[in-house]
Amino acid sequence: MKKITITAMLVFLGLGSRLYAQDTKTDSHTLQVTIPELAILDIEPSGSKNISMAFVNPTEAGNAISAPTANTALWLNYSSIVAATGETTRKVSVQITSGTVPAGVDVTVQAAAPTGSSSGGTIATSASSTLTLSTTAQDLLTAIGSGYTGDGANNGHQLTYNLAIQAGNYSNLKWDNSTTLTIAYTISDN
Repeated sequence: MKKITITAMLVFLGLGSRLYAQDTKTDSHTLQVTIPELAILDIEPSGSKNISMAFVNPTEAGNAISAPTANTALWLNYSSIVAATGETTRKVSVQITSGTVPAGVDVTVQAAAPTGSSSGGTIATSASSTLTLSTTAQDLLTAIGSGYTGDGANNGHQLTYNLAIQAGNYSNLKWDNSTTLTIAYTISDN
């Protein structure tokens, strides 16, 4: 019986000293932090982003039709996280992807300087120049880094659309009831 008790005590002492030898006053572990690359945009308000603009007939014979009032109902929102290496800024381009602008007419767009209280980071800070839309992509906003505009109407860049009769091309105007254009915005690396 003595032999079993002594053996059991030695086993317990051995285990106790082993467990104690593994613990120290400090310990550590790793924590991996991942920041995803991000490039998304949308046009707000999302429920009513299709707009309609119509030239206005004169009320007096002998006068030309008039361009409609500018449309400022839409806002461009985006979120961006740029890569740590390579391209460090992004741009937003715009183009007509379907439909044909009527002969003698220009459709223009301009993006205002950003507004809204919830934006942060590096976003395009000034208004764009006015662009005459075509089927070729054109840069509307540039110098976008890691940043966000805020979401919804009254955040981001207010878009201003105008219709105009091309100078000297009034004779090209033809009645065609209406034409629908699809205008696409794309955020991409510079």
